[in-house]
Amino acid sequence: MDSTKSEPLKGSPEAEDGNIEYKYRFEHLVTQMKWRLQEGRGEAVYQIGVEDNGLLVGLAEEEMRASLKTLHRMAEKVGADITVLREREVDYDSDMPRKITEVLVRKVPDNQQFLDLRVAVLGNVDSGKSTLLGVLTQGELDNGRGRARLNLFRHLHEIQSGRTSSISFEILGFNSKGEVVNYSDSRTAEEICESSSKMITFIDLAGHHKYLHTTIFGLTSYCPDCALLLVSANTGIAGTTREHLGLALALKVPFFIVVSKVDLCAKTTVERTVRQLERVLKQPGCHKVPMLVTSEDDAVTAAQQFAQSPNVTPIFTLSSVSGESLDLLKVFLNILPPLTNSKEQEELMQQLTEFQVDEIYTVPEVGTVVGGTLSSGICREGDQLVVGPTDDGCFLELRVCSIQRNRSACRVLRAGQAATLALGDFDRALLRKGMVMVSPEMNPTICSVFEAEIVLLFHATTFRRGFQVTVHVGNVRQTAVVEKIHAKDKLRTGEKAVVRFRFLKHPEYLKVGAKLLFREGVTKGIGHVTDVQAIAAGEAQANMGF
Repeated sequence: MDSTKSEPLKGSPEAEDGNIEYKYRFEHLVTQMKWRLQEGRGEAVYQIGVEDNGLLVGLAEEEMRASLKTLHRMAEKVGADITVLREREVDYDSDMPRKITEVLVRKVPDNQQFLDLRVAVLGNVDSGKSTLLGVLTQGELDNGRGRARLNLFRHLHEIQSGRTSSISFEILGFNSKGEVVNYSDSRTAEEICESSSKMITFIDLAGHHKYLHTTIFGLTSYCPDCALLLVSANTGIAGTTREHLGLALALKVPFFIVVSKVDLCAKTTVERTVRQLERVLKQPGCHKVPMLVTSEDDAVTAAQQFAQSPNVTPIFTLSSVSGESLDLLKVFLNILPPLTNSKEQEELMQQLTEFQVDEIYTVPEVGTVVGGTLSSGICREGDQLVVGPTDDGCFLELRVCSIQRNRSACRVLRAGQAATLALGDFDRALLRKGMVMVSPEMNPTICSVFEAEIVLLFHATTFRRGFQVTVHVGNVRQTAVVEKIHAKDKLRTGEKAVVRFRFLKHPEYLKVGAKLLFREGVTKGIGHVTDVQAIAAGEAQANMGF
């Protein structure tokens, strides 16, 4: 979203219809709006009554009405909708009251069905993650005993225990006027997609410690734009909360915090939990600026600040049972812009096609289906791609039969978008999570041995040669052994080094510069890939020691 200052959009169209200067200025403003919408990936905020130098002059009621009318005509010309976000009076040397108005202009890009934002949902077990998502996406408040979350669970044992063990996706839409579009009124997923101009896809991750590997996979593989960290007001920072906070910081995922269950405890308890969070966020390791959201005005400011500075961390306090402050979170999500700009996406789309395989299903009458994210290029129905690497390091040819995005058909997939691709009668047994589907002309390189510059976050004893860890790089998750630590014999907590790893099972497709996260029991470390020792397909088995 492009948040901009805008001088008063003066001039009444009726009075100046024949005025060539007015027409020229109007066309200039329309061109400017098109550019702003393109830069902000379909969204822009206009501040009417603010001069270009930032001076808050405000407009009298008559002028404001005329300016809003002009803005409305400009939006109509480019096919966009406008929503007034907030109005405020300003003190200016004038007898008449003067106001500033902030307006959200939204237009779905022509080549897209809707604006898309992916939000990973983190937090300790029993903090109310699935319940909050149930309330947001179903449009009904919870009964205090977990009714709202039942629609989100994917396995019987999750319904019985009330705990998420897998990754599930939930959608919340906003139409061009900023109104919520969800499953209420018996809407189907297809109807939500059709009536929404902006879609928030929530990636519901597991909170329990024993499913931590699933949570890490969700954060590294699904490339969320930002994360929502849920903290229960009555327990505060407990269990895996610190760990999830650390993961978001390590992977540089911007996050905002929601304090839930405020209906269960006294106001003083909620305040204590917020103070505890503020203390943690200001610590040297975090360097965050907490921002407590208590009004609609705060929610608008928080969304704009959050997009401009990754250090700002909005904090919401709400209840999924009473619905207290739930609307503030909806306002925030509605205004929250895509955190990557259009130029970055354009550059990614120019590259060759690369699709990460995160999920594999078999669907009756459709065949094999893979779910994942297109990390670069463009993918169309009917494209011929290669998938791999297999255990012996080969890439196999396949054809994309159809594409679905957010449960509705889609002809073209663009870089950064998540989707499911139907592969027809391609043998599911040949696929596994962690594979990539790429353009045949890419000539992908694979490796069994790679080097990474790492920081050891925590280790009980010393980290040395021969140590085995589970490595996460994007959608790749595999056990690797430490072959060599350059210039050192061993590593202790907090130390940095370049380490050579070797995968134990099969070769993987890795890129230099990719973020890396590894763990084993209490051992944890982060870093990035600095070198890959590329191998040809035939050499793969020999390199793995088979």
